[in-house]
Amino acid sequence: MRSFRKALLVLLLGVLPVAAGCAAIPTQTSPIPVNPSAGNASAVAAPEPVEGIDPLTLVREFVNAAANPENDYAAARAYLTPEAEKTWDTKGAPAIIETTFNTVPTAAAADDDDEQRTVLLQGKNVGRLQLEDNSFVQLLGNLETPIGLQRDDQDQWRISEPPDGIFVPLAGFQQNYRRVTLYFYDQDFGVLVPDPRWVVVAPSTSIPSRVVNLLLKGPAVGMRGALSTAVPNGAAQRKNTAENDNGALEVDLTKVGDITAAAARRIVAQVVKSLAGVTSSRIRVLVEGQPISADQEEWRPADVQTGEALTTPAAGLTGLLVENRRVRQVNGDPLPGPAGQGAYEVLSAAQSMDGSQLAVVVRAGASPRLRVGGVQSDLAQVDLVANTLTRPTWLLSGRQDEPSSEVWTVVDGTDVVRVIRTDNGWTASAVNASELSLIGKITELRLSRDGTRVAAVVDGKLIVAAVVRGQDSAVSLRAPRNLQPSVLGTSALSLDWLAQDVVVASTSLAAWPIAKVNIDGLRIERYNTSNLTVPVGSVTAAPGRNVLAVDQSGLWSAGDVGDVWRASATAVAPGTQAFYPG
Repeated sequence: MRSFRKALLVLLLGVLPVAAGCAAIPTQTSPIPVNPSAGNASAVAAPEPVEGIDPLTLVREFVNAAANPENDYAAARAYLTPEAEKTWDTKGAPAIIETTFNTVPTAAAADDDDEQRTVLLQGKNVGRLQLEDNSFVQLLGNLETPIGLQRDDQDQWRISEPPDGIFVPLAGFQQNYRRVTLYFYDQDFGVLVPDPRWVVVAPSTSIPSRVVNLLLKGPAVGMRGALSTAVPNGAAQRKNTAENDNGALEVDLTKVGDITAAAARRIVAQVVKSLAGVTSSRIRVLVEGQPISADQEEWRPADVQTGEALTTPAAGLTGLLVENRRVRQVNGDPLPGPAGQGAYEVLSAAQSMDGSQLAVVVRAGASPRLRVGGVQSDLAQVDLVANTLTRPTWLLSGRQDEPSSEVWTVVDGTDVVRVIRTDNGWTASAVNASELSLIGKITELRLSRDGTRVAAVVDGKLIVAAVVRGQDSAVSLRAPRNLQPSVLGTSALSLDWLAQDVVVASTSLAAWPIAKVNIDGLRIERYNTSNLTVPVGSVTAAPGRNVLAVDQSGLWSAGDVGDVWRASATAVAPGTQAFYPG
């Protein structure tokens, strides 16, 4: 039976590309849907289930087949009775469950020759694909749902009462869906920011058009208010995005209205960066069939301004340490200036993105105080009373060669504050972090280097949230997400941003001393465990830099997840903190 099912799977994989290829031929000029394969009446019928398949295996094969959304889930519909086909709701958001799941007979199961059965589908939820924006949203908890079966007129078991919605195993989801990265702007339109989404793999030739469609809809629901777009509201594709006769990928927009040259450049940057992950072709951006810019007709990623320099520490900024109440360079030398020479009892510190400024939490009697100023200068004390302060984190400046004017910290584990440079010095202002503080005590908080997100350790949980800036200068942290709780639990200790959409966290878990997690929470990778001893109290990361980690035995570095951790030539004491600018 097993070998027969394998042969059937080979046949199925051979049939589906034919149908997908037919669907990929561009035949219309109106905007295409995100999932153009759904409801294709001319599609090749899916093969019937293996003859004589038992109820438990039938349900298992049905769930596995539901990972393929082609032709309105035709592969899964083959397991249903004709009546159930009409009632099964496939319009909702697919629920993604762990790859390993169970199909269990109910206690009321009758004899083998019974005409009806009920099977329980049991597993663990992973998340769901949000249909409004095709973003992945984590969804935790156990799954148990009954599925009814009956024998048909050919004496074959078929599903007569399908589950309420679509359940997709994680491995099947990753096989049939592809992660794409859209790009929007921070609120100052200075930096392009990644916004991950998921699209159906087939037909692959229409992925660029589906990516453009998603881009035109704007930022993901969870990032609205944190990200901006240069694309005017209501803009659409005039025709399907496809390669022209010269081999360039042509994006033709309509309903754009009057735009400035600056807006046109920003639109081009968003389109080109968003398509860079799905095509290597040159890209032409048109409006009503005409080039959007008179300066250039075809674009590659290297041709557009992304603001990447604002989010990447300069090559000469190699990281710093806080050890024995002083700020030191990674080579062990004291940092020039009061913070490195023992003028303060430094508890934690952060360096601004341009390297020119330092924010330090110092011991002042029984209480910590925040001081801010030039790296080699006396640091001004901020009027901020607290029993505890988290390690500071800097907002990017927004302009090249301009120092940052904003640094954040958390007071007493609950109150997030941003300290802003004014004509009268550095002044603290509250951030609305009620959604975050409801989760628990905040012990670490890091602004992303583009300023649109925060990553935090809250009661040991790894949390990411959007930074929403209102027109009245109010700032809020919205839509917090607990990343990979089934793996990390409440073990997170320290964290940093490896990239705009990737967080690195240190933990107290022997199996996961350092974890690399995507911001949507779907993917987690384990750094090599060699040489590290948990708990790993400090970790820091930055684009293009080795990850630095400090455990009880010293300072370690690694370039990627598979690299063995290398001991630093700098000897450090337990409790030392390492940090890159940001």
